[in-house]
Amino acid sequence: MSKVAIVYHSAHGHTEFIAREVQAGASDVDGVEADLIKAEEITRTPDELVSYDGFIFGSPTYLGGVSGPFKSFMDATGRLWRTQQLKGRLAAGFTVSSLPSGDKQSTLLSMFVFSMQHGMLWVGNPILPEQYSGVPYDEAANRLGSWSGLMAQAGHSAPADSFVPGDVKTARLFGRHFAHSLNRVMVPA
Repeated sequence: MSKVAIVYHSAHGHTEFIAREVQAGASDVDGVEADLIKAEEITRTPDELVSYDGFIFGSPTYLGGVSGPFKSFMDATGRLWRTQQLKGRLAAGFTVSSLPSGDKQSTLLSMFVFSMQHGMLWVGNPILPEQYSGVPYDEAANRLGSWSGLMAQAGHSAPADSFVPGDVKTARLFGRHFAHSLNRVMVPA
């Protein structure tokens, strides 16, 4: 059984909602167990990450980057970086902001660089934007057109579960893609 940690921070519930959808997609794949882990909790015990085969990181985009609690999580992994204990693991990322762009790309790049510094292998988002095949924009998978990771848009001050159907669909497909990728690269011991 391959283990995936979905490490996320969510201040208002939007990123957590997407994290749960990503988890549902990953858990649909045979041989994969996906755990939700709050960034602020694993910051106290980052050594627990060593028991996972892959990581999907999630943070809201605040002022063009990851949130403070997510950055604190990243910083807490310094010991693991010095000993390269996460080297060779798969990693991916997702982010949520209230605007269609909201500089989400720079948040994903921060997660990417973090993963590369740990020696991880990055899994992008290969989902073709469905609006080009006639699916209505709000129902289209990858409607925001991100290839480096999952992007979702939450309405400003909207309820945590108020995403358009396309973003929910994308989150599940993204989790499923990551889990399938993990199964392809895992070599039985």
